[in-house]
Amino acid sequence: MSAEKITAEKRTEFGKGAARRIRREHKVPAVVYAHGSEPIHLTLPGHDTMMALKHGGANALLEIEIDGQVQLALTKQVQVDPVRRVLEHVDFVAVKRGEKVTVDVPVVVVGEAAPETLVVTENAAVSVEAEATHIPEQIEVSVEGAEVGTQITAADLTLPAGVTLLADAELLVVNVTAAPTAEEVEAELAEAEAEAGIERDEPEAEAADEAPAEESTEE
Repeated sequence: MSAEKITAEKRTEFGKGAARRIRREHKVPAVVYAHGSEPIHLTLPGHDTMMALKHGGANALLEIEIDGQVQLALTKQVQVDPVRRVLEHVDFVAVKRGEKVTVDVPVVVVGEAAPETLVVTENAAVSVEAEATHIPEQIEVSVEGAEVGTQITAADLTLPAGVTLLADAELLVVNVTAAPTAEEVEAELAEAEAEAGIERDEPEAEAADEAPAEESTEE
């Protein structure tokens, strides 16, 4: 994983008001945490930071230039506005080249399982240890041709060189089950609606086969 380069400014103003002013300037408030040192409060360029985080994935690694000095930082938490989808705040952890770090790496399922199967991702990420500059962006799991009953655990994953599994080896990652029939889907839907208190519309009563006979009148 290559580190994206970002130039930052040290932040001296704090609080919600200061954060709003920073965001109005299309910038992002951020903090870099380091063991044994005071947190570094920064202001980052909004667009460049967004693009760096997208490119780096869940564990984006950034080279943050602060007053002419470069700090290697690993992304730990990203806050995004739920409506406007813009960055609101980013937390980083300071790391060094060659340093081992513990991260959760996303699992990506590839391939097509056997017909009439359902592939269920039981755990979408696994915990591993890797060098800060060699964190895998994702771990691929192939289910090509997998039959019903196939179970892939953390121990079955193929990890890149230098990456050590920290998750329980027996952790179930992917489970291949039988695809539900239309009747089973309908039954589950009806049960869920019943639990939610939703009543289904009953079909309208069928019209009578014959119209009622007219009363005869005598002259």
